Amino acid sequence: MRHFKDKVAVITGGASGVGRAIGAQLAAEGAIVVLADIDQAKLDATAAEIAVEGATVVGLTVDVTKEASVEALAQQVYDRFGAAHLLFNNAGVGLGEARKAIWTLPVNDWRWGIDVNVMGVVHGIKAFVPRMIAGGEDGVVINTSSTNGGLRSLPNTPIYAATKAAVTSISEVLYQQLLKDGGRVKAAVLFPGPHTVNTSIMASRLVRPAEYAGTEPEEPVAYRTMQDLVKTTGLNLQLTEPEEVASFAIEGVRAGRFWLLPESEQGDAMIRQRTEGLLARTDPVSAW
Repeated sequence: MRHFKDKVAVITGGASGVGRAIGAQLAAEGAIVVLADIDQAKLDATAAEIAVEGATVVGLTVDVTKEASVEALAQQVYDRFGAAHLLFNNAGVGLGEARKAIWTLPVNDWRWGIDVNVMGVVHGIKAFVPRMIAGGEDGVVINTSSTNGGLRSLPNTPIYAATKAAVTSISEVLYQQLLKDGGRVKAAVLFPGPHTVNTSIMASRLVRPAEYAGTEPEEPVAYRTMQDLVKTTGLNLQLTEPEEVASFAIEGVRAGRFWLLPESEQGDAMIRQRTEGLLARTDPVSAW
């Protein structure tokens, strides 16, 4: 997809962070942008902020953990605009799980992480892909994964890593199945980076729905912001801004790439190390 003018782009998790940045850049290119998120007031504010002169930017409430809610979103989009050409399954949460042993994590933490990060993608695919195929136009489904889990699982965030591993696998399967179906609609998987992305995902726990409340007393989390994570790890990590991720993602879609993975020495070394380990049947390399 070379041009985005008048294309309808739906972005879950669109009220902030990477989703907001993608919406802003697509609006500037003349796309019709639908921001979908759980907070209507925040959506309205974001839509007003990023709507350049003449652009169509709307905010629609969705709870990606609920199949019916995502189906209702798709119906609203098609009723209003008649198509969806770009679907960014981007909504995600952080769990505040860092530094906890995997066998101590509450089941509700797993359920919340999986329902948002994995089932949110599944619900988006189920609601939009049949409509996109039936429309007969070119389209792209972009699922947001992470190098953590999506390429190599870091031991300090077991739930998050597991969900992003699932997103990468789902995206690869979706790519193959869409190709077999005719290939007018394509799939891509986005790995935000190349460094830790400066978003508010660490604050997800503050808006955690009651149905996913933990059964154990709330414990202090290791990191509250991405800056906290960078300082606490002591790894002198850099931060990547959401706008950089959005630019890379959009250019990758324009070029027709599946792997939307920024180049970096650290990332390439990580991929090489895991691949060589698999081929040699060696034990996982410690990431502590």
